[in-house]
Amino acid sequence: MAEIKRRRVGIIGAGWVSEYHLPAWMKQSARAEVVAIADPSVEARAARSGVFGITRNYASAEAMLAEEALDAVDICAPREAHVELVRLAAQNDLDILCQKPLAPDYEQAVALVAGLPPSIRLMVHENWRFRAYYRRLKAWLEEGIAGNIRQVQFEFFSSGMIADTDGNRPALIRQPFFRRQQRLLVMEVMIHHLDTLRYLFGEMEVVAARLERSNDDIIAEDVASVVLRRLDDGVIVTVNANLAVHGAPPAPRDHLRIFGTQATLELYGSRLSATGHAERKEEFDADAVYQGAYDATIAHFLDGLEGRAVMETVPDDNLKTLALVEDIYRLSRFDAEDKPR
Repeated sequence: MAEIKRRRVGIIGAGWVSEYHLPAWMKQSARAEVVAIADPSVEARAARSGVFGITRNYASAEAMLAEEALDAVDICAPREAHVELVRLAAQNDLDILCQKPLAPDYEQAVALVAGLPPSIRLMVHENWRFRAYYRRLKAWLEEGIAGNIRQVQFEFFSSGMIADTDGNRPALIRQPFFRRQQRLLVMEVMIHHLDTLRYLFGEMEVVAARLERSNDDIIAEDVASVVLRRLDDGVIVTVNANLAVHGAPPAPRDHLRIFGTQATLELYGSRLSATGHAERKEEFDADAVYQGAYDATIAHFLDGLEGRAVMETVPDDNLKTLALVEDIYRLSRFDAEDKPR
C-alpha cells in the first residue's frame, strides 16, 4: 500500500472558529501538519500558535504563502474575505478548505467557482451535516423506517437576542460580529440547516419567506419563517428560526420532526427518536457532537484528497445551498440597509 502523504497546512484566520478547526487538525497529525497561521491580529495568532504549537505565524495570507511550502490551506477568515483568499490560494495551486459561506452572496460564489482552475480541489467547511446525530438520522431515513415522508418541520429557537437586566444580549456577547452583519440569521446560521436539510431530503425550492429584526443592536434579521418544497415529490418543509424567543435557552437547539407513514422521527437537541412501527431512542453528548462535527469535516476533506471518499460539500453542491439562501432574501424583500438604527 502506498504511503500516505503528510500534508503541510496553513491556517488563514485565527478568530473564533479556528478554536474548533485546530483541535480537529491536531487529531489528523498522522496525515497533516499545521505549519503556519496567518491573521492581522498579533494577539490572536500568537494565542493560537501558543496553544497549538504552531511554529510560524504571519500578519497576512500573502506573507504566509510567499514564505511557506504548503499543500493546503484552511480558510477560517470572515466571509467577506473568502473570495479573495480562495483566489489567492488557487493562484498558489493549493488544495482549499474554506469556511462557509463560500462568498457573501450567491452571485459572487458563482463567479468565484467559474474562475477557478480545474486542478484546484476546494471543499466548503459546512460541518452541520457532519454532526453525529444527523449522520445517524440519514441512516434511519435510508433504512426506510419513516416510510413515505408526508411533512417536515424544523425549529431553531433561542433567547440570545433578548436583553438581560443590564441590557446585554447573550448572542452578541458570544459573537460580537453579529452586530454589523448585513445578512445575519439566514446567511450565518440557517445556512447550516438548509445544507443539512438538503443532505437529508434532497433538493428543494423556496416557496415563501419572511424575515424580521427583533432589536436595534443589530442591522440584519434574527427572525425567519421559510416554506420549502422538495422537488421530487412536493413534500413541504417548514423552517422557523428565531433568536429572540422568551423561554427558549440562550444556546439554541435544533428541533426537527419528520412525519412519515410508518413513523415519526424527531431530533430535539441531542436526543434522536423514532415513534411508530419502529421505536428507537438515542442520546448524544452535545459537546462531543459539536467538536466532533469539525473533526469529521476535516477528516472528510483529507479523505477526499487521498481518494478515500467523494467530497460532499464541493462548490457545485454548496452553490445549491447558497441558491436557497439567496431566494430566501429575495422573496422576503428584507434589506438591512433599509432598516433604521
